[in-house]
Amino acid sequence: MSRKLTLSDIADLREYERERADFRAHVIDLKRRRRVGLGPFVTVLFENRDTIRFQIQEMARVEKLLTDEAIEGELRVYNPLVPEPGELALTLFIELTSELALRDWLPRLVGIEKTLELRIGEGDGRIVVRCIPDEEHQEQLTREEITASVHYIHFELDAGQIEAFAAGPVELALTHDNYEHATTLGEETVAELLADLRP
Repeated sequence: MSRKLTLSDIADLREYERERADFRAHVIDLKRRRRVGLGPFVTVLFENRDTIRFQIQEMARVEKLLTDEAIEGELRVYNPLVPEPGELALTLFIELTSELALRDWLPRLVGIEKTLELRIGEGDGRIVVRCIPDEEHQEQLTREEITASVHYIHFELDAGQIEAFAAGPVELALTHDNYEHATTLGEETVAELLADLRP
């Protein structure tokens, strides 16, 4: 059964307002376990059904999206980031706050969305799983001289890789020429991601 969101999963504005405080607290806690920093200014958020539902509900709330057609448009954009079993889906953020830093770094980080990898296990048995940038999102990033601050990225793991992931350790790494950083995933994060990977 697909984990993707449907129209019936998205509450209308009045209904959402009643659940919003509790759901928001739940998602903030979820994001704490699913957010991973890579170096000084790159963060990734491993998305799941709840984080994406929250994104759509908040967009609908802010933009006053009242029609089924408007919500279906949001579902088309964000549903690819709901991982099915065997997948991880994430949003990569380049978190630069000044105009000067953006002008300096974004041209230097072209292609960063293709350089993310998972390193599973240790020593000779280490498995490296390379990322798959989201195709539709890629098509919108046609400029070759500068990158975007947000990228949508996937990993696909087979059954053996998932079991190795569970045994650990697991490292998330960027191998871009201008930005090489790696982070070992904590136990809470690994547990969250195993729930995505396993049926």
